[in-house]
Amino acid sequence: MTTVNIGIDNPGIIADALSRYLANSYSLYLKTQNFHWNVTGPNFQALHTMFEEHYTELAAAVDEIAERIRALGVKAPGSFSAFAKLADIAEAGENVAASDMVAQLASDHQTMSRMGRELLALAGKESDEVTCGLIAARMEIHEKTAWMLRSSL
Repeated sequence: MTTVNIGIDNPGIIADALSRYLANSYSLYLKTQNFHWNVTGPNFQALHTMFEEHYTELAAAVDEIAERIRALGVKAPGSFSAFAKLADIAEAGENVAASDMVAQLASDHQTMSRMGRELLALAGKESDEVTCGLIAARMEIHEKTAWMLRSSL
């Protein structure tokens, strides 16, 4: 295996934090898709459409995060069992009311923003500007999404 030498002293530390972020992003993706499939009620059409927009964006994000882990020279986690060990975002229960779906997703996006701040501080300490840029962009999306979801309640 070729050693990665891109000027970051501890790429493994960043990759580990990114792996946790990836697992949570994937958990949020799956939860959002679950809600898209199972939402009911008077706001069905609006929520069904909004959830689809959100999970589509998250699908692209998980790929970008995993590719950053690989660029750091570390294998990205890619199984449900690996994600379950790393993720903090809880799976959705069954028979969740539409308003609870919105509230859960708003909370989860805020969680992702907080995780992003921790990861941003770590990447900054390690002078990993690429990861900083990736995470800053992700935080912007999570904060805007959380605001839109909160505004739907």
